[in-house]
Amino acid sequence: MVHRGPAYNPAPLAEFLAVLLTERNESYRQASLEAGLDHQAVRRYAVNGQRPSRTSVLALADHFGINPNRMLELAEYPPMEIFTQVAVDPASLPVEIRPLVEDLQHIPDPILRHRLVSALRVLLAGYLTTPPESAE
Repeated sequence: MVHRGPAYNPAPLAEFLAVLLTERNESYRQASLEAGLDHQAVRRYAVNGQRPSRTSVLALADHFGINPNRMLELAEYPPMEIFTQVAVDPASLPVEIRPLVEDLQHIPDPILRHRLVSALRVLLAGYLTTPPESAE
């Protein structure tokens, strides 16, 4: 008999998907299709407790605009080095920017943090002499 380790616990990922869908006002079907998955994929992960493949997790993270490592961990996969985020040392920034960066780093909700950063980029666009490089 092959030992496969502890059974997959679908609750953390299912709860996270439910929050994302509610915040974006998306159906299971819509999120699945927008992520490039089959139309029932998100329902299988959020309702039926099926564990998504790593590829599906990456597609969903991309669709929702969040760090893939967050979703990989919820689906009980190890994080991927390429998606490891390094916190910016506020001391290395100009003094007038430090408080803003510190505040943004302390926002635990990745969706809210992403929205705030996007809004700030829109506000700042009128003041820039050259367009910023895409952060995504």
